[in-house]
Amino acid sequence: MQEKKFRFNNSFNKKRSWKGPNNTSFKNKRNTPPELDISRYVRKVANENVLEEYIPKNQFSDFDIDVQLKKNITNKGFIKPTSIQDRAIPEILQGKDLIGIANTGTGKTAVFLIPLINKILKDRNEKVLIMLPTRELALQIVDELIAFSRSLNIHSALCIGGSGMNRQIHDLRRNPNFVIGTPGRLKDLINRNLLRLSDFTNIVLDEVDRMLDMGFVNDIKHLMSLLPAKRQSLFFSATVSKEVDNLIMRFANHPIKISVKSGDTSDNVEQDIVRVKDKTKKIEILHDLLIKTEFKKVLIFGRTKRGVQNLSNTLHDRGFKVDSIHGNKSQSQREKVLSLFKSNRLQTLVATDVAARGLDIVDITHVINYDLPGTYDDYIHRIGRTGRANKTGKALTFVG
Repeated sequence: MQEKKFRFNNSFNKKRSWKGPNNTSFKNKRNTPPELDISRYVRKVANENVLEEYIPKNQFSDFDIDVQLKKNITNKGFIKPTSIQDRAIPEILQGKDLIGIANTGTGKTAVFLIPLINKILKDRNEKVLIMLPTRELALQIVDELIAFSRSLNIHSALCIGGSGMNRQIHDLRRNPNFVIGTPGRLKDLINRNLLRLSDFTNIVLDEVDRMLDMGFVNDIKHLMSLLPAKRQSLFFSATVSKEVDNLIMRFANHPIKISVKSGDTSDNVEQDIVRVKDKTKKIEILHDLLIKTEFKKVLIFGRTKRGVQNLSNTLHDRGFKVDSIHGNKSQSQREKVLSLFKSNRLQTLVATDVAARGLDIVDITHVINYDLPGTYDDYIHRIGRTGRANKTGKALTFVG
């Protein structure tokens, strides 16, 4: 096996074409990039102990928020705010609209949950709608909300596809302060007269760029039009294209814009490639990597649902503690697998890109792109699953 250093760059685009070192365009139906000047894509990171650390102006204890909420923040192990938390939370506490631009793994969920929970504690009539692109991300938000709102008597409803409607209807009838959901299921509930957005005085759109990539732009416009004109609107995105900017500015009211994005990829993620000259040896190379002691918690990405399941089965047969998540599994199955992975009862999780967004598991040591991502954005969000919460991580991409 031969390993070389590699860093993808913006030559990946959404049409699955690549540009070579001389800006030459390539089209490749097999989704395989041409030979690249590998030296241009080296992405090394410093030792974890010497990474430049952000020095916040505030501590969580400094924020003008409820005492019990502060205790819950401490119990989650939060001590010093990240850059986006330090700069954005005070603005949201003042009731301002906000656009947050940040790399994945920077703690943006806490940016909106903490001040909005505090807002509800001051006025129980406040209601918050959080709209997200994927079920996995919605589930992560609910978990965070439960932890932050412990002992505060705050209720929520999770409204996503792939889960039973009866439970969601029951939760909505409890008049929850938070409704967290994906656009399709939210529209369905509205059409059934089970959800009335005119009651919601706060809206959070998380991963706006991803929602637009997934074709939700018309759904978002429709849902936003049902909200009251007087509201607080918060938008978060890793990238801000012209389309994203146009959407945000259509619905925001003189928003504060806070960008802490240092580049396309986290400074904490070291990126390498693994050359695979003989495709029949690909599984053997992966096997040899996974048995190394440093590969403690590994997320592997494949391109297709069938390929992901087959790879998971093969690794299981080889004795690895592994499972998979993909679109052919039910929501309950996916939740169970994620729970096993989070609790370290699985060493390896094999997934399609359905898992690339929203997985917030701070101790993933490695991301492996067993199959190449379809676009550069997919690559960014895949490898963003490691190197989170100021920890270092490694990303390996198999290249033929």
